[in-house]
Order: sequence, then structure tokens, then C-alpha cells
Amino acid sequence: MSEAHRVPVIGLCGGVGAGKTEVARLLAELGCVVVNSDELAREALRDPAVIATLRRWWGDGVLDPAGAVDRSKVAAIVFNDPAERRRLEGLTHPWIERRRRAIFDAAPRGTKALVIDAPLLLEVGLDRECDAVIFVEADQAARLARVRQSRGWDERELNRREAAQLPLDEKRRRADDIIVNTGDLNSLCEQVRRVFEQILLRHHSRG
Repeated sequence: MSEAHRVPVIGLCGGVGAGKTEVARLLAELGCVVVNSDELAREALRDPAVIATLRRWWGDGVLDPAGAVDRSKVAAIVFNDPAERRRLEGLTHPWIERRRRAIFDAAPRGTKALVIDAPLLLEVGLDRECDAVIFVEADQAARLARVRQSRGWDERELNRREAAQLPLDEKRRRADDIIVNTGDLNSLCEQVRRVFEQILLRHHSRG
């Protein structure tokens, strides 16, 4: 996209199950190009070179009967061993970054903003590439209900995943804008529209 550098880059952060992907979907409806890092991570794990590396590290036990990476087995390794998690991130994060840049470079003319939906937005320093960071807030009970329904996680698994991320208070403090996701879609739509308009105004005022 020849004019990509002239549109704002928006990063999304928040707790696991807060509804970042739903906010990203609403931003896409408002004319943004969205990159979902979770989806790109799944793509990375289908790359033959990545699969070969994981087999070399951890053996065939991380593959399913069809030879694909079993993400639950990989998660069991990396979320119990910070060193292994860093090793996996060192393999997949550059792959994800290359794909993200390619998607943004191909954004069509008229795109209003570029959105990064990444669980580790702040942890890996992606916020430095953003003109605005939105913190999506939801209470613990709501987030647990969402991940229980969508991913089959219990509270222990949710807490284990969040322990690998920055504390929510730190994410909230470092954000430029906050959207509260109570589960009411109309309220969420209105907040997303209002915050997006504010981000565009700030961006254009900076020239």
C-alpha cells in the first residue's frame, strides 16, 4: 500500500478472552486492515520449515497422526518452561512479522487504519510501531466464560496463559484508549466507533 505510512497503526491489547478479536472485527467494518497474530501463529505452525525445527527440538511427540503440529502439545511444553517459550517465540515471531508487513504493504487504497491484534503486543514491543494502543477491558468472570466456551479452558488454564503476559494493570496504564467489553454488542460498537474517530482525529492533527 503506497499510502500505508500515512494511515495510523492501531494496536489492541487486553486480557485473554477480553474480546480483542471482536473489536478488531468491528474496526475492519470501519475500513481497517486487521492482522490477527494468533491466526498468523497458526499459519506459522503449518510451515514445513517450522514443523521440521519443532520435530528436531521436541521429537515426533508434538505432531498429530497426520504429521501436523499439535498445538496443545506445544502449549504444554512452552507454558511450563519459559526458556522453551522464548525459543518458540524466537522461531515464530520473525515469521509472523514478515507476514504482517506483507499484509499491511498490500492494504488497498482507501484503508483507514492498520490494526495489530496481538496477545503479546506490549511484551514484544509492537506498541512502538503503533500510533495508538487500545486496551480492551472485561472482568475475569466474563473472560473465563468466553474462553471456556470458545477454547475449552478452565480457570487454571486461563491463569497459566495470563501469567506469561504483562499484568492487566500495566497493559491498561500503557494504553492510549480503553474500550470496556461488557458483552453488549451495541455498547461495544458505539465505543469502537467513538474511539476510532478520536484516534483518526489525533492522527490527522499531528499531520
